[in-house]
Amino acid sequence: MGTERIPIEELRETVRGFVDREIATHAEAIDRDDAFPRWLWPKLGDLGILGPTVPEGDGGAGMAFLEHLVCVEELSRGSASVGLSYAAHSNLCVHNLWLHATSEQRARWLPGLISGSLVGALAMSEADAGSDVLGSMRCRAERVDGGWRANGTKMWITNGPDADVLLAYLRTSDPIDGRTPGITAFVVERGMEGFSTSPKLEKLGMRGSSTCELVFDDCLIPDDHVLGEPDRGVRVLMRGLDSERLVLSGGPIGIMQAAIDLVLPYVRERRQFGHPIGSFQLMQGKLADMFVALESSRAFAYRVAEGFDPSDRHGSAASAAACLLHASERAVEVALEAIQALGGSGYVAESPAGRLLRDAKLYTIGAGTNEIRRMLIGRALTGKLTG
Repeated sequence: MGTERIPIEELRETVRGFVDREIATHAEAIDRDDAFPRWLWPKLGDLGILGPTVPEGDGGAGMAFLEHLVCVEELSRGSASVGLSYAAHSNLCVHNLWLHATSEQRARWLPGLISGSLVGALAMSEADAGSDVLGSMRCRAERVDGGWRANGTKMWITNGPDADVLLAYLRTSDPIDGRTPGITAFVVERGMEGFSTSPKLEKLGMRGSSTCELVFDDCLIPDDHVLGEPDRGVRVLMRGLDSERLVLSGGPIGIMQAAIDLVLPYVRERRQFGHPIGSFQLMQGKLADMFVALESSRAFAYRVAEGFDPSDRHGSAASAAACLLHASERAVEVALEAIQALGGSGYVAESPAGRLLRDAKLYTIGAGTNEIRRMLIGRALTGKLTG
């Protein structure tokens, strides 16, 4: 990638060409075998997109959130699971680490993460701490000589089985007067004594984007692995959630584009009653609905990304949540319509249409469910009304 801001369509063509060469032909196998394609990470590093929002002075591409979203979109068009793992690495881990790290921490971990020699992840959720992650978090770290001793588990961690560097949020103090407990962000490395990963979870979709439980059993985390200030990790977490939801909107947008790419050739070639089925108005209506869902999601997400200011939580949080809410629900609808348009051909296992539906469903659940997104938007519009 060049040193100046690359035009969006040029970036799109660059990433799309990479996807067509390196990812699209492997998408079915990645899903079938549920195998994380670690071999792609150095290639993504060579492409220059593993640290898209990290300034060039720190080894990144120096791009903005719009460009990052487009990268997720194009990767997800070829393989939604690759797009998800990429977003977890490049945004949840790399961007948040760069944003809150000291210069020494940046020099220690960013080079490997940006080159692709290391895989990154973020650990926030727990088995009993999902939507109420702050109030229900139980995985703790206690101060000891030389650092912190962590105990507990994290659950549903994307890239967990394969990650070398993880940004983990742990409870470090109890709430006072019913307020939010002290949360601290830590950088955890594979191989730390007392840190392990459970076997990966078998999932309905996003197979190949491995997910697992993390286990902390008297894990000693040195003081120089604290990201930001102790007990102030809520600020790190909340700022990260807003940009996460925005960047992840590229996932369902890419899935919708893949669905349309799949359906259009079929309806042009498939003939019934002596005509291509794409000539029938009812089928054209389905295609129109799919196109509107894609383009409305894309235009909305691009507009929000262009002006996204993560320091303005009041406006940015609701807009980012709305982008992913809209795109995720439209992607499920579009994937279902793709199956319907293909008929029996769309329902057989070897058709990519089923994979698109299974992958799309994740985005209505992950990064805060659509129910939580609606709550965030409603609060932003009305204020936190009580009584």
